Amino acid sequence: MLVTRGDGRARRRGVHLTELEQSPGAGARRSRERAKPRGASRWLSALLFRRRLLTLWLLLTPPLLWLGVVYLGSLFAMLIQGAYSFDDFSMTVTSTLTLSNYRALLAGANLDIILRTVGMAAAVTVGCAGLGFPIAYYIARYTEGRKKGLFYVSVLLPMWASYIVKAYAWTAILAQGGVVYWFLGKLGLRAALEGVLELPVVGGSSLSTSNLGRFLVFSYVWLPFMILPIYAAIERIPENLLQAAADLGARPGQMLRTVILPLTFPGIVAGSIFTFSLTLGDYIIPQLVGPPGYYIGTMVNTQQGSVGNLPMAAAFTAVPLLIITVYLTLARRLGAFDAL
Repeated sequence: MLVTRGDGRARRRGVHLTELEQSPGAGARRSRERAKPRGASRWLSALLFRRRLLTLWLLLTPPLLWLGVVYLGSLFAMLIQGAYSFDDFSMTVTSTLTLSNYRALLAGANLDIILRTVGMAAAVTVGCAGLGFPIAYYIARYTEGRKKGLFYVSVLLPMWASYIVKAYAWTAILAQGGVVYWFLGKLGLRAALEGVLELPVVGGSSLSTSNLGRFLVFSYVWLPFMILPIYAAIERIPENLLQAAADLGARPGQMLRTVILPLTFPGIVAGSIFTFSLTLGDYIIPQLVGPPGYYIGTMVNTQQGSVGNLPMAAAFTAVPLLIITVYLTLARRLGAFDAL
């Protein structure tokens, strides 16, 4: 069979290429060559590699723009709008700047609304801390395995239900013919409940129209937000620390006061951030449960939706922002952010 000169050169070239492909490092070199960027992309990657600070700024610019323009910008616009004027006769907002809306917050019924809201938020926070600490302590120290998982899911399960549904359900539970009245009647405590409802600040005509009922609903809705940070704080307490305290003769009550509570206090403060702030801005529960009377949230809703007085609504909105800013500053100094 005749073999031409061209076929011989082709076979030799094929053998040569095969040897190069089988030589060590050839595949890696070809992969690097294919991976090398070309043109503008190569120049840009080299620039970003040399300028690490530029790379950092490019990564941080989108979230900083969102925070600075959208979030902080809207807050600043709201504060400016609180200084606008509202014409009661024509029911229109004018751009004439005035501080009368902010001054009105500290006078008359507006101040009562602020104090009423802050008082309820503080009471709910204390109540949730008193209820949440024993539950969190029991889950962290006396349960394990499936039992701990069952308690953990039981704490989280109410958070999965609709907030509106829970609020409306409590209006039926606390009503005159509701479950609470039936249960207390079976225990013979109906007269004691009527005596509590006669108190001037706590009571009302029924549980569903009293500050006590409103407190119960707030505490139920926000209790998981207190249990979880306390549970996390208790879980981080070293077991050998409790054993050392017991070896030194500390009784259970003394150990609770001197060891567990100080180490759990940041978790309590962290939970109070949620319970206090959520109660401070809520406007649905005060409309459904409790006696007549505005809260900050309901006042903002009324001024904006019903009256159309947007400057006054913006001024009221600035109150919880100021309170929460001060509260977060104190919570940070108490180490609450480390417990989240």
